[in-house]
Formats: sequence, C-alpha cells, structure tokens
Amino acid sequence: MQTLNFQQLWRYQDQLIDGTLHTLLLTLVAAVLGTAIGVAAAAAVRSGPRPVRWAIRGYVELIRNTPSLIQLFVVFFVLPGFGLRMGAFEAASIALGLYFGAYCTEIVRAGLDAIPGSQVEAGQCLGLTRWQVFRYIVLPPALRSVYPAFTSQFVLLLLGTSLASQISAEELFHTGGFIETRTYRSFEVYAVICGIYFALVMTFKLLFAAVGHLAFRWPVRR
Repeated sequence: MQTLNFQQLWRYQDQLIDGTLHTLLLTLVAAVLGTAIGVAAAAAVRSGPRPVRWAIRGYVELIRNTPSLIQLFVVFFVLPGFGLRMGAFEAASIALGLYFGAYCTEIVRAGLDAIPGSQVEAGQCLGLTRWQVFRYIVLPPALRSVYPAFTSQFVLLLLGTSLASQISAEELFHTGGFIETRTYRSFEVYAVICGIYFALVMTFKLLFAAVGHLAFRWPVRR
C-alpha cells in the first residue's frame, strides 16, 4: 500500500504560488470583462431596440445552455481559423468573460426589474434628473438585490478557471497536472490543489460577506 508523502511537493511551492496568482488574475480579468458585458447588455435589454434585445437574449441563452468547455475550445481553436489568434490566457479570459457576462446580464436585469416603477416616477416628480434618479433611487436597492447572486457567480467563475488547463493556460489546475507528472503523487498533488481552491473560495466568501455587511446595512422595508 502506498503511503502518503507531501514532502516532495515543497520543492514546487513556487510553481503553486505562481499558478494561484494566475488563477486569481484570470478570475479578475474575466469578472471585469463579464461585468461590463452584463451591465451593458442588461441596459440594452431594458431600453434598446428590438433587434438588439433579441441578439442579447440569443447570446444569453446560447452561453447558458452550452458547455463552457466547448465555448473555451471555440475561442481557442476555432477563432484562429478566422484570423483571430491569441494566447491561452487571453482565450481563457475572453471565453470565461463571455460566460460570466451571460449570467451577469440576467443578474443585473433582475435587479433592475425589482425596482418598482412607482419609485422612479416619484423621483421624477421631485424634479430629479435621470442620473439622480438612477444614482439615488435605482442603484442602491438594485446593488443590494444583485449582490448575493453576483458574488456566488464570482465564486463559480473562480472554480471554473480550472477549465483553462485544457488549453494549457498556466493556472492552478494546470500547475497541479505538471507537478503530478514530475512526482507521480496524484493524491497528494490534487489534495493540495483542492485545499488551495477551498482556501481561495472561503477567503472570497468571507470578504464578500464583510463588504456586504458594511455596504448594505440599512434595514429592508417590508
């Protein structure tokens, strides 16, 4: 029976740290891209022309109902056939950003739709500009409404970055595969990788909980 031996992994601690940093960077880049897509698309769905609304809904349904791994392969392997060549990290950032953007679109749209129209009308009756209505009446409750779903989707995005290893992007899971081929300690390697992912997720959950507690302290009226 094989005994556990984690000591061989210490020599690869620099690679593990580098892989963790690449995972965090990939997550943040994809989250920023996806958030920008989600906010713009949600606004267009609410007030854009009909062809734009149809196009956005088609994009959302396509991304949400197809495997994200296939989307990643399309960006990395198919787009170069049309002259759009990019590195593994860039392809993963775009694919995951599009994935996150589709979910973010629905999250933001739902948050905006949750604001009663009477509140907007009341702000307009008080003489507020459109920007003031959005800033003081729509934005605060909308942020509070979308925050839990947005942060949960961010955590799923963090875990989903492991798919980037399939196109050899140098993130944490890819680093684990590299170490495993050098040490042949499969259980120990992936136990450590799993522990790092767990630590990252719990850190972000605690951070998001603290930010939510500080940012949304006002009571909810029922």
